[in-house]
This record gives sequence, C-alpha cells and structure tokens, in this order.
Amino acid sequence: MTGTREQHELIKMRLRLAGSSLACIARELGIQPTTVTATSQGKRRSRRIELAIARKLGCTPQSLWPARYDEAAPQEGLP
Repeated sequence: MTGTREQHELIKMRLRLAGSSLACIARELGIQPTTVTATSQGKRRSRRIELAIARKLGCTPQSLWPARYDEAAPQEGLP
C-alpha cells in the first residue's frame, strides 16, 4: 500500500493532470487551502473535502483512501 505522503503526492499530480489543484478545491469549497492539504495528507478527516477531491478525479473517496474507509467499515462477525 502507498504511504500517506506518496498518496498525497499522487493525488496532487492527478489533480494537476485534471487541470485542478488542492488550492482550487479550497477556493470552490470556501475554505483554507491548508485544510484541504491536511485532509489529503491524512492529518485530518473531512468527508466533504474527500468527496470534492474524488469528484475532481472522477472516482470515489474510498478508491483514493481505502485505509480510511476500511477502518470505518464494520467488521464481519463483530456486533
């Protein structure tokens, strides 16, 4: 699995290739760019930001950050 730093760099690259950036997403959402960066880096969680990044890339947040969503998923066999 790709580490969070490498994953963050891949997201930035994919956004650039799509003609966007983390700063563009921050402007569209009306929030600070550092908040979007922190979410991409895995330092914080925000479903709203994760969804905005994923939409720009034409995918789902689960495909970008599978570990984040695997942790949140209920475990089979557990109450």
